[in-house]
Amino acid sequence: MESTEIVQQLDDIRRAALASISGSPDTASLEEARVAHLGRKSKLSKVSSSLREMSDADRRVVGKTVNEVRAAIEDAISSRLADLTSAERAGRLERERVDVTLPGRKPELGLPNPLTSVLDDVLDAFVGLGYRVVEGPEVETDYYNFQALNIPEDHPARSMWDTVYVQGETDELPLFRTHTSPMQVRMMEKEPPPVYVVVPGRVARRETPDAKHLASFMQIEGLAVDYGISMADLAGTLEAFAREVFGASQKVRLRPSYFPFTEPSAEVDVLCFNCGGSGCRSCGREGWIELLGAGMVHPNVFKAAGYPPDITGFAFGVGIERIAMARYGVEDIRWFYENDLEFLESFR
Repeated sequence: MESTEIVQQLDDIRRAALASISGSPDTASLEEARVAHLGRKSKLSKVSSSLREMSDADRRVVGKTVNEVRAAIEDAISSRLADLTSAERAGRLERERVDVTLPGRKPELGLPNPLTSVLDDVLDAFVGLGYRVVEGPEVETDYYNFQALNIPEDHPARSMWDTVYVQGETDELPLFRTHTSPMQVRMMEKEPPPVYVVVPGRVARRETPDAKHLASFMQIEGLAVDYGISMADLAGTLEAFAREVFGASQKVRLRPSYFPFTEPSAEVDVLCFNCGGSGCRSCGREGWIELLGAGMVHPNVFKAAGYPPDITGFAFGVGIERIAMARYGVEDIRWFYENDLEFLESFR
């Protein structure tokens, strides 16, 4: 092929390449055009490869034209790339533009778990009555969890209160506490009377989980120790607590019961929240709902703490989940721990 024909072919390649480059709508199509006109399989590359077969005179003419065409294509690609990059950047900025005159998006705030709200309300009620809030260890020794609370090794209560024992460095048989009552003795060993404290915390029991029982739950222990305290003080304190947490018209009822660390002992009921005492299905037609256990501190507990024999006091323990179930009408205690957002949102 004559050099003039090859030069004409190169001119056609240049025009086709420049038209393709100028018509590229984006950087991706521009890259395709670059490969098509400058790649190893392009027409320009084939002409360049054929230079070694030409005479010296033709090679000089065709080679010069090949370089000019290649430079023109590369310049066109660089110019088009700059234009497309600028246009794409402007388009992205427009799409992502933030209108600072619009009101901000208010983040959705969380809310406390209903058990946390109930715990705070209960603590506030007793703090208002002059009690202090203290905490104790969740892993207790056998002595404080049982023996100091008038529950010796052969006491039948142990059969239902034995929980998870932890391997310790001593022979004290540490275990997950079954109640917050061990803090009764711990506080009395630490401080002389008077002592007025409430002790919140997690406890463990040998329970088969069902609608009203869990193997692990929250409890609050209350202890009031002073000279001259009577059962009437206990009843008045619990009634003040019930009215503060459940409403000013609430009442309490004490029924005889038994706990190893109190004597006398009582189960404490409150008026049914649904019927107000007239009787309904929720309260078994009795008009009352069992809420907590209480009683006068047993003399053996005072003895274990080293207190004088003429001291008096009362103690009580209540499950936070039980208060929450009564307060909100929740039928299954397990719902508080299932992290069901629909259930938790209902308390907003």
